[in-house]
Amino acid sequence: MALTRSDIPSRLDRLPWSRWHWRVVLALGIAWVLDGLEVTLVGSIGAVLERPDTLGLTAGQIGWAGSLYVAGAVIGALVFGRLADRLGRKKLFLVTLAVYMCATLATGFADGFAFFAVCRFITGLGIGGEYAAINSAIDELIPARVRGRVNLAINGSFWIGAAFGAALSLLLLDTRVLGPTLGWRAGFVLGGVLAVAILLVRRDVPESPRWLLAHGRGEEAQRIIERIEAEVASRHGKLAPAAGHIGFHRKGSPPMAEVVHVLLRRYRHRSMVALALMLSQAFFYNAIFFTYALVLTRFYGVPEGRVALYIFPFALGNVLGPLVLGPLFDHVGRRSMIGWTYILSGIGLALTGWAFLQGWLDARSLALCWSAVFFLASAAASSAYLTVSEVFPLEMRAVAISVFYAVGTGAGGFAAPALFGRLIESGSRGAVAAGYAIAAILVIIAGMLALRFAVDAERKPLEQVALPLGAAEDENAPRA
Repeated sequence: MALTRSDIPSRLDRLPWSRWHWRVVLALGIAWVLDGLEVTLVGSIGAVLERPDTLGLTAGQIGWAGSLYVAGAVIGALVFGRLADRLGRKKLFLVTLAVYMCATLATGFADGFAFFAVCRFITGLGIGGEYAAINSAIDELIPARVRGRVNLAINGSFWIGAAFGAALSLLLLDTRVLGPTLGWRAGFVLGGVLAVAILLVRRDVPESPRWLLAHGRGEEAQRIIERIEAEVASRHGKLAPAAGHIGFHRKGSPPMAEVVHVLLRRYRHRSMVALALMLSQAFFYNAIFFTYALVLTRFYGVPEGRVALYIFPFALGNVLGPLVLGPLFDHVGRRSMIGWTYILSGIGLALTGWAFLQGWLDARSLALCWSAVFFLASAAASSAYLTVSEVFPLEMRAVAISVFYAVGTGAGGFAAPALFGRLIESGSRGAVAAGYAIAAILVIIAGMLALRFAVDAERKPLEQVALPLGAAEDENAPRA
């Protein structure tokens, strides 16, 4: 098979940060804002949906709706992740956003639990697909020297959507605006309208030149990189020369048998760490956030219309964590930062759960505790997505993301909302605190594994972190 050599990966990595990069980040990173908006809307209006003049749901049904959303995200990640490797990043991040848009609009017209649950499931399909396609595209377009901080900041933008969702619910649920009966519906409709605007912006984001190279479309990749370089050079002057070529013998995405071999044999330690990180953070987040509104209303008597106020300090810690700590993932290193953010967030959760059990916290102090805990936990969870998107080969990057997202989220995320919904329904602080303890133990174990086995991927080109499967045979591939 003919050998194709290219310097396109090194040309992408040597680009100075520019307006073009900002456009890519804003157009693609909005996926996490939308997810945050969705989750927060449901969390903030959870108590409202229990009212007989809305949908009349039980706490258990709200928990199951959250679990079905996660189940949809798991299936969407698996299906669309595989397609993103086969058909391209751009096709899929347009399709998945369209799925999200239609399902979110439909949610605003739900007339009972069944229709609401189906809409939540389909919305999850779109969001799950977004994770695989978007993380792949971002890592392949962003320069290696800032890949860690950019990836963490984008994943942390989930909480910008969360704050927006909280503010939106406060406004729309106000009886002087729309009130509970219509306000929750308007929130979902507005989310769908926002997705329409983002769909228009995304059309201008190019296909990943790295993906094009792996699929034998070198001429197209060359045209794209030349357009990018011309735009960047017009504002930053002459670009530094690129250093290094990589050769490809093979084209296209690998069969699933080879994907399994790479994950379980060639990179077994990486797979173990990725699974632990994804599973523990999914349980951690979904256990607490999907049922936060129920804790506030059941244990602290917070009026349903004021629940969203307590989201803001929670969201602030989550936004600031990746922004403040993100640069350290590129300078101090992946291994140390991933491990310690996981361990310290687990310790913080355990201490907060103990204080909750003892009755030492009111609604305000609980929100402040969560803000501090999730300052660390948000950076930790974002680093899980960074890890699975950068430590596996180019040709199977999206499917690797989808597999670990699906297994981790399926096991941790699907069970957590339903489990905690039942724990909260019991009315027992001890039961809820026990759930918090389980989540804390999981993330501490994951952090310890990361300290031992995580990959030192900071400031390294993707092709050096994990050599493409179709690379020339004389290249040296990293192992385990």
